[in-house]
Amino acid sequence: MTPQQIDLVQSSFKKVVPIAGTAADLFYDRLFEIAPDVRPLFPQDLGEQKKKLMAMLSTAVSNLHKLDTILPAVKDLGNRHKGYGVTAAHYAPVGTALLWTLEKGLGADFTPEVRAAWTDTYTALAGVMTGA
Repeated sequence: MTPQQIDLVQSSFKKVVPIAGTAADLFYDRLFEIAPDVRPLFPQDLGEQKKKLMAMLSTAVSNLHKLDTILPAVKDLGNRHKGYGVTAAHYAPVGTALLWTLEKGLGADFTPEVRAAWTDTYTALAGVMTGA
């Protein structure tokens, strides 16, 4: 990720924060629509899970400029997800749902450059998680 991509991800995420609840709803609705097989991996009540998702995204996004600081936590998150039954194949629909959510939430601000920056960011972090 380039410094410009990090700036794009961070500035676009600031626009998501005020609609975090809606963004989490959109994300999980889309994820379960495109990958219904992952639904059993999640609790029935997604309230806490949605908060965890937004908190994790916030932490990761705000620390992208110091990746070495967050990589151990990202790797640990990957290990925990393995314990829940998450496989490498599950990461593709999660990335698709994330990009779709950002597109819906950001509207015209989700430019091709912002999409590319988020794609590279997700690919890098998911790579650490799946390599855990």
